[in-house]
Amino acid sequence: MIGTLQETSLHHELKNWCARPGDRLEVVVDGYEIDVVGQDRLIEVQTGNFGAMKGKLKALLPDHQVQLVYPIARERWVCRVDRRDRPVSRRKSPKRGRMEDLFGELMRLPEEAVHENFSLRVLLTQEEVVWRDDGRGSWRRKGWSVADRRLLAVVDERLFEDVEAYLSLLPAELPAPFTNKELAESLKLQRPQATKMTYCLRRMGLLEQVGKRGRFNLYQVWRNPEECATGKAGESDD
Repeated sequence: MIGTLQETSLHHELKNWCARPGDRLEVVVDGYEIDVVGQDRLIEVQTGNFGAMKGKLKALLPDHQVQLVYPIARERWVCRVDRRDRPVSRRKSPKRGRMEDLFGELMRLPEEAVHENFSLRVLLTQEEVVWRDDGRGSWRRKGWSVADRRLLAVVDERLFEDVEAYLSLLPAELPAPFTNKELAESLKLQRPQATKMTYCLRRMGLLEQVGKRGRFNLYQVWRNPEECATGKAGESDD
């Protein structure tokens, strides 16, 4: 329903999209309400704020296969409505999401991401965001509030269930070792996005820092990720 962010239309629609015949929706397992309970795994749809899942995953992963489903809007339309939800305008946003955006959220769950019972299913979507002219929104939106998000289509997806799947996002032509600057240039990312990517992969035990080139940290893929100690959350990065 428009106006409630406890469960946006997007979240509700993705639950139904993920469910297969025989699956059950909104079932309590070990004291936690689960979006979709399948025959072989628990499925949780998370449209953002992975940090809120940390306690739930910590409790469930020892005994259950858990799949986190995360949508990234490859294309987004902004639909403006007035206080009575009457359409005002509709435009396509210039922003385009991409698979590497997952690290902005996954950096909040680096240890859980490499748990043997965890998998991440990333969906590239087309979605519509509803802005309401109610004066309650942020100054960036000039008072327009985000009233709802709606799924238009799933255009692509990717399953991450082992370390190789995450490492496959690193470009094959990347030098070894490499800097965040080189990673950003190779993937045509902004530097902060590349930094989140290396931070997350390092915390997951898949990259190691091997020195510096000038003022830039150098990274390389850890030869045996299972033996790599995770980094510290407070470490600085370039």
